[in-house]
Amino acid sequence: MTEAAAVLSDRSTAPDGSDDVIRSDEKPPVIELRDVTRSFPGPPEVQALKGINLTVSDGEYVSIVGPSGSGKSTMLNILGLLDRPTVGEYRLAGELTGGYSEDERAAVRARRLGFVFQAFHLMPRRTVLENVSLPMLYSGTPRAERTERARAALERVGLGHRVDFRPGLLSGGERQRVAVARAVVTQPRVILADEPTGNLDQATTADIMALFEELNAGGLTFVVITHDQGVADRAARRIRIADGRMSELS
Repeated sequence: MTEAAAVLSDRSTAPDGSDDVIRSDEKPPVIELRDVTRSFPGPPEVQALKGINLTVSDGEYVSIVGPSGSGKSTMLNILGLLDRPTVGEYRLAGELTGGYSEDERAAVRARRLGFVFQAFHLMPRRTVLENVSLPMLYSGTPRAERTERARAALERVGLGHRVDFRPGLLSGGERQRVAVARAVVTQPRVILADEPTGNLDQATTADIMALFEELNAGGLTFVVITHDQGVADRAARRIRIADGRMSELS
């Protein structure tokens, strides 16, 4: 399998060999975890995730909430193709990911997934425009398109007037908006946000969550990992992880 692994197949077979067919006229879930367990060797062995089953459809807005050590970060790492399940399978838009090489995983991350982190992870000596342009180097975007698309992404998050600034001159909320622009610029299927408001005050948190809701209304799928119940409650669908086990919240 080459980088074409990022292009999704129309047909898949169930693990038990049965005729589990996804036809071209049926849209598979964008995220599907089946009986996923992630164990870390000991002694004693630690099961960070235990038999997780999760399906997320295109356009959903899902929050995953739980205390520190509950398994949230492990879940994010698996969804983001940064880690692999010990047991079970992960399908991304219908495509089994278990057989991907590391290069293929990186290619799929670059094309299909966008990431927003608590710590922003912006390059301080690069301008806002340059920071937002960087992911397109890894997704194969032609050079001529990068600046135009980065400017459009910054306009989308309300920072078109900050393109030539460096991150150190921006507020915390503005830096997180740059991080969101960087996440959406490659036109991913899913945005994975890890404690995206952890470094923000209450008012700025509300602004960022409103931005997420606006982008979700435009069709982007969001999975937000958080320990903040108020942030989790903004999502249309809420999931709780405790001691590695998942439950849906009403």
